[in-house]
Amino acid sequence: MKDSIHKYFQIGTIQWMSHPPVNYEILDSIKRISCDDFFDAIEVTQFKEEEKRIKAKAILEQAHMKVCYGAQPRLLGPGLNPNDTDEEGRKKAEATLIEAVDEADYLGAKGIAFLAGRWEEATKEQAYRQLIKTTKNVCDYAAKKGMTVNLEVFDFDMDKAALIGPAPLAAKFAADMRTVCNNFGLMVDLSHFPTTYETSKFVIQTLRPYINHFHIGNAVIKMGCEAYGDQHPRFGFPDSANDIPELLDFFRVLKEEGFLNAENPYVLSFEVKPWKEEDGDLILAGTKRVINRAWALLED
Repeated sequence: MKDSIHKYFQIGTIQWMSHPPVNYEILDSIKRISCDDFFDAIEVTQFKEEEKRIKAKAILEQAHMKVCYGAQPRLLGPGLNPNDTDEEGRKKAEATLIEAVDEADYLGAKGIAFLAGRWEEATKEQAYRQLIKTTKNVCDYAAKKGMTVNLEVFDFDMDKAALIGPAPLAAKFAADMRTVCNNFGLMVDLSHFPTTYETSKFVIQTLRPYINHFHIGNAVIKMGCEAYGDQHPRFGFPDSANDIPELLDFFRVLKEEGFLNAENPYVLSFEVKPWKEEDGDLILAGTKRVINRAWALLED
């Protein structure tokens, strides 16, 4: 494409993935990302310390960054499940998502993203109803603040084993939610397509009316290989599924399906993280190169 990718997308990164907290101080990470004008957006998650939350807000405002909020770690860390068939467990998941809406609003985000929880075949239908209940309650709360709620589509049997799930089930869930909440949408991630055994074309076309947000990344789906599962290794990682050709195919599908919107661009964020001793800043630089090359190969 002759046009810059920034004309059609707000390019972001998932802060806690690019700079894992075990090795990177959060405010330093946010400032480094915010000072890089390749990024139009940043995705952040829960701040455990009020002082750091306040300072992060100031950094993001000064840098004119679009702020997005991922509530996934709030669920995955403590093992909370928004489709828990135990009502007390479901309520705990709902409570942290309500808190996430408040924190996101304070930081300047216009919505939150989350994921469904694990499921069992015997209770799948009950879990689906529980997820509807949780999502509606969170959407109703977010609507009072003019905010959206996006469910990220994950694998259903490989790693996270989330209820939502393959694209057709995600489409059904989104349709059910849209009948009661107009501020609900879906987030799709290129790195999850291999883990749900689906292609970019199938996922994007199946979920077309409901997609609000995009992630790109990579996955290893060869059992027994390093970084197997939903680990988000860098593009080009050994034995992995995605690199420049797959990202180019993804861009082609987005173009064909009308997602290149210069007037109201979608957020498209990296979800890649350093593996073991790898360096997060080098991984970010490498991801930019992959994006630049795939975008350059996209036909006008």
